[in-house]
Amino acid sequence: MAALLLSSAAIVAPACAQPQSTRQTTAEPRATIDLSTGWRFHSGDADAGPAAPSFDDAAWQPVSVPHTWNKVGTYAVTRAADADMRQGLGWYRRSLTVPAALNGRRLFLEFDGVSKIADVWVNGTHVGRHAGAFARFRIDVTGALKPGANSLAVRADNSASAPGSSTEHVIPLGGDFFVQGGIYRGVRLVAVEDAHIDLADHGGPGVYLHTPKVSAERAEVAAKTLLRNLGTRARTLTLTTTIQDATGKPVATDRVPAALAPGQALAVERGLTLASPHLWQGRADPYLYRVVSELRDGARVIDRQVQPLGIRSFAFDPNRGLILNGKPTPLHGVSRHQDVGGKGWALTPEDHARDMALALELGANTIRHAHYQHAQEWTDEADKAGMVVWAELPFVHEANVEPSLPPAPETIANAEEQLRELIHQNYNHPSILLWSVGNEADIGAAIDAMRKGSGKPAQSRSMLERLDRLARAEDPSRLTVYADCCEDTPSILSMQGAPSLNGVTQVMGLNRYYGWYYGDLDGVGPALDALHAKHPALPIGLSEWGAGGAMTQHSDNPRGGPVAAYGRPQPEEYQSLAIEENWKQIRARPYLSASWLWNLFDFATTMRNEGDATDINTKGLVSYDRKTRKDAFYFLQASWSDAPVLHLNGRRYVDRAYAVTDVRGYSNADRVSLSVNGKPVGEVACPDRICVWPGVALAPGANHLVATANIGGKQVTDALDWNAPNPRKGVFIDSGALVGGTMGGDRYGSDDFFRGGTAKVLAGRSPFAPPPKVEGTDSPALFGSYREGKFGYDIPLPDGSWTVNIASFEPDAAKGAARSFAVLADGKRVIEAFSPLQAAGGVNKAVTRSFQVKSSGGRLVLAFEPVGGDAVVAGIAIRPN
Repeated sequence: MAALLLSSAAIVAPACAQPQSTRQTTAEPRATIDLSTGWRFHSGDADAGPAAPSFDDAAWQPVSVPHTWNKVGTYAVTRAADADMRQGLGWYRRSLTVPAALNGRRLFLEFDGVSKIADVWVNGTHVGRHAGAFARFRIDVTGALKPGANSLAVRADNSASAPGSSTEHVIPLGGDFFVQGGIYRGVRLVAVEDAHIDLADHGGPGVYLHTPKVSAERAEVAAKTLLRNLGTRARTLTLTTTIQDATGKPVATDRVPAALAPGQALAVERGLTLASPHLWQGRADPYLYRVVSELRDGARVIDRQVQPLGIRSFAFDPNRGLILNGKPTPLHGVSRHQDVGGKGWALTPEDHARDMALALELGANTIRHAHYQHAQEWTDEADKAGMVVWAELPFVHEANVEPSLPPAPETIANAEEQLRELIHQNYNHPSILLWSVGNEADIGAAIDAMRKGSGKPAQSRSMLERLDRLARAEDPSRLTVYADCCEDTPSILSMQGAPSLNGVTQVMGLNRYYGWYYGDLDGVGPALDALHAKHPALPIGLSEWGAGGAMTQHSDNPRGGPVAAYGRPQPEEYQSLAIEENWKQIRARPYLSASWLWNLFDFATTMRNEGDATDINTKGLVSYDRKTRKDAFYFLQASWSDAPVLHLNGRRYVDRAYAVTDVRGYSNADRVSLSVNGKPVGEVACPDRICVWPGVALAPGANHLVATANIGGKQVTDALDWNAPNPRKGVFIDSGALVGGTMGGDRYGSDDFFRGGTAKVLAGRSPFAPPPKVEGTDSPALFGSYREGKFGYDIPLPDGSWTVNIASFEPDAAKGAARSFAVLADGKRVIEAFSPLQAAGGVNKAVTRSFQVKSSGGRLVLAFEPVGGDAVVAGIAIRPN
């Protein structure tokens, strides 16, 4: 509590250079002065010198808040020159003029978010500290401010959490997101009378509403209002609570006397009843009442607080999912981080509204707040939109900066305070149904052990249990949830001996990445079924799933090679495939309470150099700057939304590697037609919202593709433009590769046209270790992947005479001595028993073999048949004779 309501008796004469620049709202009963402008910023300075009123800040940078000094993330394979990764101290200063009209009022500074630790000085006097990057906090500065000019200084600290650091005990201690520094949410001065609706309750509104009994006939509304008298005289007041409908019409009113002695805090609990209530029914009908709480001295209103009210009942059933107002309500949605490219965490209300509009466009009906408390403006948008919200505490990855050690008492205390702030500040949002008390709280120890080669499991369970008990006590009307990473998964981060963290909370969240970090694309369904059987009494939600999608990396066949989940490449087409295959399994399991795809937007992190980006997690459906919707966005929109959807995939893969390709798209139409350069290709059905035109021939050069469909009686079209190569100049295939490239002057496509075999990459000892190098070639990238086994290729090829060049090598010394294989072209054996090891003279040494063929019927069929072991092919080059 001390961090939320602190006062100072010292008054120091101000001497700030900044001009007063505020927007005032001083109408009765509660007055506010917006403090967005007029700030100066400077990075550094560990001492408190800049807090002095006489400090000269003329050389500091003029800024407005919201503001962050960090700039993280770029779509490039090297870090941007203007990237700002600084973690440490940042100072803010401004002058503050207190109008004479506020004389005699209690004055509070209200900060919506300062990261990660905030220290605040008024007129040179330290008036308060807040530890936690995501919650609103208030400081009573009545005794520190004086009428007229004052100086205000704020020191923000986003130092990295490490042993002995200032943030060692301030959660989050880890996580795959960058904790940006600054006053990144709004700031204001709030003036109230000595007797008021309490401002000292963990940053909360002082009015707390819930609906203990709801039916179609009536709803009982419980209203708890906290009052406080900071004056020196007793007050006899009246508290009036009015429920207004969406038009502002009063529909229920309660009045109760409230006697407050000097210094007294009082909780007033009242019940109101609504007949035939209009229920908050999620996206279907997000109806909102509002509750106006007024504290009166006779006829005069001395304080007022207005809060949203959504009347709903809900339950999470282990077998049927969410039951909202008695109706089973399947939930499908996304997680969201709060940063935007070019702005970081310093978002405006317009930014929040735009983000919610994109979630609605997608067709989502639930949002997970990753991995911390989000801005009130964002959750207001969720209330209005009818989103069901999972709100989360930033207990992420680890409970101690030494991940295998138990949490320190100071860390537990900080986490508990941040949890109280989360619940109190968001209590009245009807959209929130779940309080998450943690995310992957044991994975930090597993990551640490993997990097060091050994280590002990985390000791996070006791802290998680403590936080769960606190959340249930603070708000019995909602359920608790935790997001588990690793139980019963084949993940490299699933540590032997680590205790299960599932079963602590009332709902079980599962972060599962089958077909991405581990397992096969069809693995998520059986894994969920197994855990549902193991924990039959627990409602289950799939709290994370998805895959990365690099917008400038593309695959001709996303099944052609392994994805580099920890590195590069991560083509956009693979993201689409992974989401398609996972969603088919998710939707078939009605026991799932919800699923939240990770993530709605790409976001900043310094843990990743992946896909086509640096310091960005590319699992978003929409780009970091919100300008580009990836192909997978439209698949989910076609699956989730009622709006007409027709989208052709691959518009960013303009310069194609092959002249014959499958054309794919997404639609909620029954059938879709395609034309290329004005010529009809055909009409196809779109099962599972996926439309495929196989083996479409493109003309050399420019191609214009148009898809058309009738959806709900309306003609809908989509179009894109591709450039295709001239196949008479050759066909080049990078076997086993998910993404092609130019090698030796030739443009290779990714692995395609294959049948059978297994695609593999030449890998290091761990996902983070570099792979071995293949010698004897000027195109080493071609040998970074290969296809192994018994397999063939059915390659579209114009009729004519060709030279076929097969690139191979021996990747495995244990198999090399016995390995040999034959090559057949159109059924004729052209290479007998070929041993890459013998031909190259060693392991990881390039070797090639060539032969002549004549193609007919527009195709060439190659077969690679084991003789003494599996065939290995790294690339196929077909050139005209």
